Amino acid sequence: MESILSAEVDEAQRQAIRENAKRVLQESGLAEMLKTLNKNALKGRGSFYEYDSMLLFKWGTSSTRRHMWIEVNGNTIRFRLAPHRKCDITAPICEGEYHTFTSAMWADKSFLLNELNDYYARPIAETSSD
Repeated sequence: MESILSAEVDEAQRQAIRENAKRVLQESGLAEMLKTLNKNALKGRGSFYEYDSMLLFKWGTSSTRRHMWIEVNGNTIRFRLAPHRKCDITAPICEGEYHTFTSAMWADKSFLLNELNDYYARPIAETSSD
């Protein structure tokens, strides 16, 4: 009986995380920006993989495969980048691997769109599985 309740609580927590991620992606406009990027720049050839609080956007062929890994944590949006030196800029917040946008940062849609375009121009290349 206890394991059933635990599973129900776990599923409720996962659902709350998914709903929050959906809300943040919609309110920030990022969901629509990614769909537009896929439609216009990639002619619909990109693929989206959704996880509880993460979104993986992939495109390219086997030899040119690229991706963007986007996480939602509370009200922040984090883009996972290739490891790099910590940026000197104050927005977005740089940790050396992630660029994090607070809700105040992503509320500026033009700022978020400019950063998204930069990440699309310099995506993470996937290693060959050969």
